[in-house]
Amino acid sequence: MRNILLESLYEWSKKPYQKWVKKSDPWNIPINELLQYPKTSLGFHLGCFLLKHHFELQPKLEDHDVFHVLTGTGISVPEEISMQYYLLGNGKRSLYLFTVLGLGTLLYPDYLKTFMKAYLRGKNALQFFHLNFKKMLLQPLEQLQNTFLIQ
Repeated sequence: MRNILLESLYEWSKKPYQKWVKKSDPWNIPINELLQYPKTSLGFHLGCFLLKHHFELQPKLEDHDVFHVLTGTGISVPEEISMQYYLLGNGKRSLYLFTVLGLGTLLYPDYLKTFMKAYLRGKNALQFFHLNFKKMLLQPLEQLQNTFLIQ
């Protein structure tokens, strides 16, 4: 039930967030183009992630999927909340992040240890949440993870 509640809130909030909060331009890169990038690149791994989970890049929300790829975070609701804790540890601050953390912590108190581990992992990494990932799609994924100490 708690999964359904959070997933419904996400779907309800996504469009207004894209339209009024996110100021970036959409990437407009199809998955098949990402899969043409070098096999070690962030772009290729992003394409594989999207394909594996039957996702499309959401306009203006592309960084979210990049965060999944960089951090190796899954897509279940508790994993999504964990990723937001990771990003908080990494220095990201936004109303959306705090909303997810508040609701997620309230609805998933049994995952608090997992959330705290994710927070500490983010804190131990060098700040990367603010980077222009579109310009980094050709970079080797492993090199990016090593450079920013992403475990």
